[in-house]
Amino acid sequence: MKILTVVGARPQFIKASAMSLEIAKHDGIKEVIVHTGQHYDSSMSDVFFDEMSIPKPKYNLHVGSGSHATMTGKMMEGLSEVICNEHPDWVLVYGDTNSTLAGALTAKKLHFKVAHMEAGLRSHSMHMPEEVNRIVVDRISDLLLCPTETAYNILSDEGFDRYPCTYENVGDIMLDAAFYYQSMAKRPLELRLFNSDFLLCTIHRAENTDQKNRLETLIAALYSVADHKPIVLPMHPRTQQALLKFNLSFDHPNIFLIEPVGYLQMLWLLTNCDAVLTDSGGLQKEAFFFHKPCLILRSETEWVELLDVGNHQLVNPENTCMIGMLKAMQNAAGQYESALFGDGKCAEKSIELILNWSQN
Repeated sequence: MKILTVVGARPQFIKASAMSLEIAKHDGIKEVIVHTGQHYDSSMSDVFFDEMSIPKPKYNLHVGSGSHATMTGKMMEGLSEVICNEHPDWVLVYGDTNSTLAGALTAKKLHFKVAHMEAGLRSHSMHMPEEVNRIVVDRISDLLLCPTETAYNILSDEGFDRYPCTYENVGDIMLDAAFYYQSMAKRPLELRLFNSDFLLCTIHRAENTDQKNRLETLIAALYSVADHKPIVLPMHPRTQQALLKFNLSFDHPNIFLIEPVGYLQMLWLLTNCDAVLTDSGGLQKEAFFFHKPCLILRSETEWVELLDVGNHQLVNPENTCMIGMLKAMQNAAGQYESALFGDGKCAEKSIELILNWSQN
């Protein structure tokens, strides 16, 4: 059996690593990895393949940045040639990026089976390009691998029982990765002398970086938090470009800007921080895995179950005292039910489903 894995963005490299480890246990399965080049900066791409021992991509499409239409079109053009050349039994896609959409659409138009990891997520905001990608990819996939019971129920409510597909709750693939790599966590070099309690912050989404007023407001809100506690902020290339474009900066003595970090360094930050402030979908979950309160710097989240446990809250920097919210969450007992995202055996269950489908 041959599985063609399509990745293109930082979170997908982490997810793919856990699946690759499981695939390697099966002599009868060959994996071919295609990197679309959606994240092409070495700090957001190469470092993950190096430090996590992920098999190197056989193909790199080098798509780079551009509009959604341009990127997706270039990816589909490149993937069409690759898929026809490799003729895989399955095309495996992750999450909700343009790489995910391109991989699923291309495979389906060429009549190859598609497995979608992280199926069934919904933020219920069609203004998010990721939401459009999720809905389209779910609808055309043959095997939908849901990370939570909530995601599974969403597909049931949307009538997926009527479609010629299979959907199952296998748990979250990022929990597999967190379990496996936690003991390998490494302190970022910039923080080798850093011993203070700190908050971990990441910012990269378009809704926070593409408009000057929004980014200014967010910076001011983080200043108010940094007045009380240090913030460590790995600088995403997209955010850095936005700061240059709008002539803005993070100029606060208690905000420590560092270069983008690899996954093992992020695990160290998660393990040692007091709480997380982020607009990242993946980091929201990882904060939960490591029992850290999290302020979600967005107006909605696809991980809606996190809002029900009391450790995570959506926040609007324009009218909310974020430091007060953080203190309230830290003082509360909170719930960190590991079963919410499965048992760390998502990859094993997913491969079993793929093998069973093929045998039937």
